[in-house]
Amino acid sequence: MGARLKRVQDRYQPTITRLLLLFIFVVGLIAQFVKPVGDALQGKVFLGSALLSVVAYVLYDKVNDLDTSLRLPSRAQVKSRELGTFVTEAFRAREVEISFLGYTGETLYNELYHRLEGLDDDPGPTRHVVVRFLVPDFRAPMTVPSRVGTDGGPVDDVEFRERLELKCKEFDQRLSAIARQLTAVGRVRATCEYRFYPGIPRDKICIFNRELVLHGLYDVSARTIGFSPEPDYYDPQGYRTNLNIWSWEDTDDVKAVVATWNKHFDGLWALAAKPTWHRGTAA
Repeated sequence: MGARLKRVQDRYQPTITRLLLLFIFVVGLIAQFVKPVGDALQGKVFLGSALLSVVAYVLYDKVNDLDTSLRLPSRAQVKSRELGTFVTEAFRAREVEISFLGYTGETLYNELYHRLEGLDDDPGPTRHVVVRFLVPDFRAPMTVPSRVGTDGGPVDDVEFRERLELKCKEFDQRLSAIARQLTAVGRVRATCEYRFYPGIPRDKICIFNRELVLHGLYDVSARTIGFSPEPDYYDPQGYRTNLNIWSWEDTDDVKAVVATWNKHFDGLWALAAKPTWHRGTAA
């Protein structure tokens, strides 16, 4: 209930605030030029209030922009657990596009799942959503993730890879189910899809609306400690990965970096293999 009230507030508060400011301005002018009203409302006081209200009306959008910028971390680097802030900001747009390249995408999935569910009750300005996940091809032998051998070297583990693929399959199916439901209702068109890229999970990349890129490097030597008789695994921990921020609103050099990441991801996506278990969603 609280979340729904918050969404309603976010949706209607700007309009209500503007109407209130205009109302104060109009009443103030009437109080200045219509004597009975002015006497009743102490016209000079209300003229000042009217002028202040029209200034506030003009500055309202700028204040909103400042508020948005303050909500986003101003640091050059953020933790993976802070992805929720960026997901929320991305969904303030009419056209939402979120792309991920990395390991399983679990940290981003957790944030997206609840945000997509919320669109069913209140889509806000959002009308079209595209979500793309690129994860390693767990069907092929791998050095990372892998089992830690007796000499400390990586040993391919088919069962471990299959468990990771199953996890990605579940994420894909849950997100795709929500996307199909949203699209069927008709208020929002949505697509969510997983694809495979060859290689190990080295880079963690999140791209929001093609304007903001978060990039970090996994600790490929990180281990998941097994419980006897389970072995240890080379298993990067995505939630511990720090991410550098590249924004389109920055300098021309940073804009070039953002454009390069977008082009790189689009190229990988076009070449990526489609898993047999993906049902697809209407665009």
